[in-house]
Amino acid sequence: MKTEEIKQLVNQFEAAVTIYEGVECWSARDLQKLLGYTKWENFEKVIDKAKESCLQAGEKIAEHLPDVRKMIRVGKGAEKEVVDILLTRYACYLIAQNGDSRKEKIAFAQNYFAVQTRKAEIIETRLLEYERVRARAKLSQTEKQLSGILYERGIDNKGFGIIRSKGDQTLFRLSTAQLKKKMRVPENRPIADFLPTISIKAKDLAAEMTGLNVQSKDLYGQKPIESEHIDNNEAVRGMLIERGIIPEHLPPAEDVKKVQRKLNQEEKKLFKKNT
Repeated sequence: MKTEEIKQLVNQFEAAVTIYEGVECWSARDLQKLLGYTKWENFEKVIDKAKESCLQAGEKIAEHLPDVRKMIRVGKGAEKEVVDILLTRYACYLIAQNGDSRKEKIAFAQNYFAVQTRKAEIIETRLLEYERVRARAKLSQTEKQLSGILYERGIDNKGFGIIRSKGDQTLFRLSTAQLKKKMRVPENRPIADFLPTISIKAKDLAAEMTGLNVQSKDLYGQKPIESEHIDNNEAVRGMLIERGIIPEHLPPAEDVKKVQRKLNQEEKKLFKKNT
C-alpha cells in the first residue's frame, strides 16, 4: 500500500469518529463502508464474530457494541430508520481482526486500530502513574504541614514518627516492620513509596483530618494527638472496609521514585523529539 493511500485511509477513519459520552466511537454502518463491505448482512457476520471475541476477552458487549438506530437516505430525499451499532475503538479492532486480512482496507484497519488502541492504553497507564506520583507528593506535603503543627504543640520529630507509625498500624492492622516485610519494602525506605494510589490517599486523608482536628480541638501533647490520629485512621479504614477494600490485602505498587524517573525520562525524550 502506497504512502498516499495510507494517508487517505487515516483521514477517512479519523473523519468518521464521533464522541459519545466522552468516548471515541464509530458507526458500524460507516465502518462497513470504510472496510469495503457492500452488504450489511455480510458485515453483520463479522460483527457477530467480534462480539464472541469480546466475550472471550472478558469484556461486556453492551459497553463496546451497543445497538442504536440510525436514519439513512434511501433516495429522492426520503429517510429510513435502520439498525446500527455504536463501536468503541476496541470493538473496531475486534471487527478488523475478524475480517479478511487479504483485503487491503481490512489489513489497514487491523493495524490502525491496534496502534491506536495501544496508544490509548499507554496514555491511560501514564495517567494512572502520574496520579500516583502526584498523590505521593501530596502526602509528603500534608505530613510536612502536620509535623509543623505538632511541633508547635510539643511534639518533636521522634514523637511525630511514633504518631505516624501508630496511624499506619491502625490503617493497615500491621506494624511498620510487619508491613514492610509483607510488601518487601527496603528498610531505609518509607512504606508510602510502595503503596498503591488508594492507600496513599487514605494516609493523606487521615493526616489531613488529624491536622485539622488538632487545631480545632486545640490538642497538646503526645497522648491526645496520638489518640486523635489513631481515631482518624480508624475512620478512614472503616470507610474503605465498607466499600470492600482491605488496605493490607492490596498488592504493593512499583517504587514511586522509579515511576517518577520513568515519567521524567519520557518527557525529556518527547521534548527532544519536538525541538
